[in-house]
Amino acid sequence: MPLDVLIVDDSHFFQHRLTEMLNDHPDLNVIGVASNGREAVDKAKELKPDLITMDYEMPVMDGVSAIRQIMADRPVPIMMFSSLTYEGAKTTLDALEAGAVDFLPKNFAEISKNSEALKKKLHNRLLSIAKGASSAASRPKVRLAPAEKPATTKTTSERSTQDVRGKSSLSRDSGSLSKGARTDLSSAQSENYRPARTKPLNKASLKLVAIGASTGGPVALTDVLTKLPSNFPLPIVLTQHMPENFTKAFAERLNRQCQIQVKEAEDGDSLRPGLALLAPGGKQMMIDRRNSVKILPGDDRTNYKPSVDITFGSAANAYGAEVLAIVLTGMGSDGCEGARLLKQRGATIWGQDEASCVIYGMPMAVARANLTDQVLSLKDIGPKLAKELN
Repeated sequence: MPLDVLIVDDSHFFQHRLTEMLNDHPDLNVIGVASNGREAVDKAKELKPDLITMDYEMPVMDGVSAIRQIMADRPVPIMMFSSLTYEGAKTTLDALEAGAVDFLPKNFAEISKNSEALKKKLHNRLLSIAKGASSAASRPKVRLAPAEKPATTKTTSERSTQDVRGKSSLSRDSGSLSKGARTDLSSAQSENYRPARTKPLNKASLKLVAIGASTGGPVALTDVLTKLPSNFPLPIVLTQHMPENFTKAFAERLNRQCQIQVKEAEDGDSLRPGLALLAPGGKQMMIDRRNSVKILPGDDRTNYKPSVDITFGSAANAYGAEVLAIVLTGMGSDGCEGARLLKQRGATIWGQDEASCVIYGMPMAVARANLTDQVLSLKDIGPKLAKELN
């Protein structure tokens, strides 16, 4: 049975083109279109779609406001289409905080020429978030809220750049999400899978925390990092699958919300306690043995730019057993090979559990490879880091 999709976009051209692209897959069926947020809320109630694609800049009601109302009324997987601009990135992050589970950059040229690559990406992403939603249907509801930041955490000049609109609360309702979604990711059990061993942290021997994430990662990273105190004793490197323009806005938002410092990584940035460096979109971040990072141009040899495997692998070469690596929610298996290199050097690997993942793909791949030392719920990762390393 195909998954029913509601398309929300104020452009008739995009409505038509997206309808053609999605209906080209036998497991996707566009059942309606809406031209503004208010109409989207009404049609979501009336049509009860399995999936929604959402624009954000529309008349009557914007996409972020529509997401909040839809998620409050009847949670459903929503994927944002966002422009490749800095302002578009900030709005996309608002949408993820409101409850959207994924996003794709909206590129007029790609859509107008009916790009096969874009069509395939659309199909894969929508089907994947539907699978994740199906396995999430029985999970408890999750409400995430950024921790309040002490006024003394940063300097006056840094505080002056903070967003005057205040902090947005994060919410993602993992309630009954999809009436027709199917999943083959409901369990990490296989013939070769063994439960993760529990390996205690040796605080004195650690020099770096490396975290990788994809779909659902912005919310997950926010939840983890806002739990850390300003005097967190280790440097942190973050690899989140995001395109250019989005990572800078995301790093700035995290920096406002967290007690630790967060910035988009630049070539030569030093690793220091209480600083989290986020890999820039479209590039690769590698760890240097001289306690700094190298930022390299992305190329077509890797599927992901940035890639968790590349950052983890370089961390294995630079620090070996002195690394704690954490694999968070995300589709695919990026990070598994990097985790394997880390494990060979004696590093410690944590993985997010299935119940708290938006998509249980990346952590599942690491677990199936028997590389995970501890499997933790998202809500426990930040507090455990703060307690065991501080």
